Amino acid sequence: MYRSFSTKSMIAVCAVLLTGKQLSAQNQRPPETHIFSIQDAIAYANKNNVQVKNALLDYKIQEQTNRNVTSQAYPQITGNVGSTYYPFVPVQSFPNFIAAGTYGVLTAQGVRDSTGQKIVAPNDFGFITAPFGTKWNASAGASFSQILFDGQVFVGLQARKTALEYATKGMEVTQETIKVNIYKIYYQLVVSQTQMQQIDANIERASKLLNDSRALYKNGFAERLDADRAEVQLANLQTEKLTTQRSIDNGYLGLKFLMGMPMTDSVVLTEQISEERLRQNFPVEDVYQYADRKEYQYLETVNRLNQYNIKRYKAIYLPAVNLNSNFAKTAYRNQFSFFQHNGDWFTQWNIGLNISIPIFDGFAKASNVSKAKLQLQQSQNQLENLRLSIDNEVLIARNNYTASMTTLESQRKNMALAEEVYDQSKKKFEAGAGSTTDITTAQSDLITAQTNFINALYGAVLAKIDYARAIGKLP
Repeated sequence: MYRSFSTKSMIAVCAVLLTGKQLSAQNQRPPETHIFSIQDAIAYANKNNVQVKNALLDYKIQEQTNRNVTSQAYPQITGNVGSTYYPFVPVQSFPNFIAAGTYGVLTAQGVRDSTGQKIVAPNDFGFITAPFGTKWNASAGASFSQILFDGQVFVGLQARKTALEYATKGMEVTQETIKVNIYKIYYQLVVSQTQMQQIDANIERASKLLNDSRALYKNGFAERLDADRAEVQLANLQTEKLTTQRSIDNGYLGLKFLMGMPMTDSVVLTEQISEERLRQNFPVEDVYQYADRKEYQYLETVNRLNQYNIKRYKAIYLPAVNLNSNFAKTAYRNQFSFFQHNGDWFTQWNIGLNISIPIFDGFAKASNVSKAKLQLQQSQNQLENLRLSIDNEVLIARNNYTASMTTLESQRKNMALAEEVYDQSKKKFEAGAGSTTDITTAQSDLITAQTNFINALYGAVLAKIDYARAIGKLP
């Protein structure tokens, strides 16, 4: 979930992330100038922001994962070729059946030995040891297997589309978060243009006041203190301008970082902001759908994946049927002469059907099904909590928007009144009926009123952005 934070914090975080290494790498290309509306900035970020790029890669990774799942349903064919050399042919030991057979014939025929005695077979004929085999063996063949039925594989095939949707929604959530941040920094910079115009106007007023005070002091119509006050006021305004400009420069750096733009490039903003525009397209009633929020769509996909997870574990209870076959040619030689026509290659071939029937696994399957059901319950609880959170965000955002627009109108009127007070004080001063203290005080009040107006203007901008995001309608 995205949580709003102050613009200064946002700008500071973005500025810290900029390193000298990035700048040196970017200096290898000539800087460019980009003229961007808010939608141009968002479109640029969708192509260049690193987080968005990685989210797109997550989608492509899921595509390859789906291909892996699909491959399990295809036939699996493996070829193999091999040869074995025996420096010493394996020796085997077995009962001496040759001697037993020979003695059997001799005793049956009554054959006598040289002393005239009948030959009698011994009680133990012993063992014969002899090498069996050839020094060289070779084989070439192929194996084939095909899943005819496997519940887990079939559930995986059914879940492929939802898994891709999950990756898509994750990417959209990332894009939405980046978009909200771009909106806020972009319009903070737009508002800062008005702020700089006000500061420049104040500096012009302060410069004229300082010149007038010095002229009156030289002619003996004012005290040195009056000129000094005017000089201090001008110095303060110039310092404020430098501070504001530095904040604006950092804001542009932060905006470029969010968009994934090289720091050496320049951005020109084309959008304008006004009270009338802030009041446009604001609904009288809160009409919204939970499904308009990217986070809600994302959690709905998680919920469907958890349902598939339950089906997958339940499918383990079903038998699995596999067809397999092996075919091979084998040859035996005492020399490496397999490619010569001096011996046979013997054929081996088998075809098998295997049915695997789960009987008892120590309740592992039941445990996995129960765990998957609990995970589904968690995702359903998250959806319910998100609905409450959206309702809360919409109401708070609407209240903040209403209050901010009221505050903005009040501060605009207050600023207009402060300008009028300043103009009257200036006229009195020029007519010799007022002091520099009066006009300096009026100018300070005007600066305060202008600052309050700028803060109220940006507050209204943030409130409208937050409300549009809360109802899922941020363009």
